[in-house]
Amino acid sequence: MELLVFVLASVMVLAGAVGVIAYRNPVHAALGLVLTLFGVAVHFVSMEAHFLAAVQVIVYAGAIVVLFLFVIMLLGVDRAEDLDVEPFKIQRPLAVIVGASVTGLVIAAVVRGRSTLGEMSDAAAPGDDNIRALARNLYSDHVLAFELTSVLLIVAVVGTVVLTRRSRRPEVSQ
Repeated sequence: MELLVFVLASVMVLAGAVGVIAYRNPVHAALGLVLTLFGVAVHFVSMEAHFLAAVQVIVYAGAIVVLFLFVIMLLGVDRAEDLDVEPFKIQRPLAVIVGASVTGLVIAAVVRGRSTLGEMSDAAAPGDDNIRALARNLYSDHVLAFELTSVLLIVAVVGTVVLTRRSRRPEVSQ
């Protein structure tokens, strides 16, 4: 099973890396980068480095790639595409199938783990104390700095949008 997970995660990493290089559309290249980062997160999970996997998904695949996409869209580098024309006819039905499958998996995981939601485990996972100490330190001792950083990032995004927004006022001719 470990070999299968390793091979599938490696295929994800390599396919995403090739996609980053091969795609001409910058949005598609950024999505290839997301695939690569998720593959690396799967490798972290297989090595039982769950905190690094979570950071990989949240920080890199979540925040950094969203920032890349934001800049790409803001600068208008991506090409305007006609949304009425579907390049692949199977794309929408396949998206519905994948979405329903992921929803089914999440529901199955919640139903299966419902009985253990409120329980505390006596045998903590190795390295779990470090994660608990980090969480306690970040969310109790330094919670003000953590929240101020999030406010700073939101203000920076709003400021960027306001500064780069083009006014659509017609020029007055004399």
